[in-house]
Amino acid sequence: MSADSRVPLCSNRPRGHARSRRAALLTAAVAASALALTACGSGGTSGGSGDTNFVTGNDGIAHVGQGKRSVAPDLSGETIDGKQLDVADYKGKVVVINIWGSWCGPCRLEAKNFVAVSADLKGKGVEFVGINTRDTSTRPALAFEKGYGVTYPSLYDPTGKLMLRFKKGTLNPKLIPSTIVLDREGKIAARALEALSEDNLRKMIDPVLTEK
Repeated sequence: MSADSRVPLCSNRPRGHARSRRAALLTAAVAASALALTACGSGGTSGGSGDTNFVTGNDGIAHVGQGKRSVAPDLSGETIDGKQLDVADYKGKVVVINIWGSWCGPCRLEAKNFVAVSADLKGKGVEFVGINTRDTSTRPALAFEKGYGVTYPSLYDPTGKLMLRFKKGTLNPKLIPSTIVLDREGKIAARALEALSEDNLRKMIDPVLTEK
């Protein structure tokens, strides 16, 4: 039954009130739709323009050239297993940051690919770090990592505050999952706003890894 059909046929309320009510319902629906899109997306791209300095390829991966990159924000805090982690400690290495949630279907689809590539690149100057978000406790996040064999650490960010530290106009994570690659200077070199295949994940990392 629609919202309009629930309004009584005879009402003492003015018509303006009914119009206001319908407008409020429409606004709420639009807001809910937007929240769903930002909460979990299976894909999405963003092209560079103006002073953003990044270019998005047909594969959905955006890259920024050396000399045009922004420094990553402070990404530090407690991990889902209760330890302390500061991404800045990995300076001098390429860092792959994956924003994920145990509740997110596309995150489950790409998990095995991150496990495979992280194992392959272990000891080759690449570090993987997860940012777990919107899980109301660490229990489902820990179960997710155990189920998929994830061995690299994940910061626990239930309210998304770490994601909000990325400046607008940079390659900031806008969807879940999102993946960010930092160069050896701790600057944002690449971003993907979708679940990644193993091949596309390597395509993000390899150009940054071969930089001098």
